[in-house]
Amino acid sequence: MKKSFFLRIALSVILLMHSVISIYSGDVNNFGLQYLNSIGFSPLGLYLAWSVKLTHLLSVPLLWMDKYLKTVAIANILIFIFGIIYVHWQDGWFVVGGGRNGVEFNFLLIFCFLNLIFPEVSFQTKKNT
Repeated sequence: MKKSFFLRIALSVILLMHSVISIYSGDVNNFGLQYLNSIGFSPLGLYLAWSVKLTHLLSVPLLWMDKYLKTVAIANILIFIFGIIYVHWQDGWFVVGGGRNGVEFNFLLIFCFLNLIFPEVSFQTKKNT
């Protein structure tokens, strides 16, 4: 997967920043207790929130080491899909600009992780010789 070096570094920085800052600030607890519990995940909201952040955090060294990329990608894709459904859908497409807190960032991350799983997918047709 040496062709994916820059993609893996970019994804790891995004996951690292989102996990470390929300853990350090305590936002992960608020997200679990106040938001997830309020939308029907009680009493598991806090555990789900921490599971998401710890999955992101564990993904970082695995991306750096180029190990278990399919597992990392699938776990994060599932998190982003659930994030779209339960957090971002009601806010529309745009994260900024035309809206706030929309799905576009998760959509992009899903396709970045899909590229790690399927790096050789191409729309080009092979020429017959």
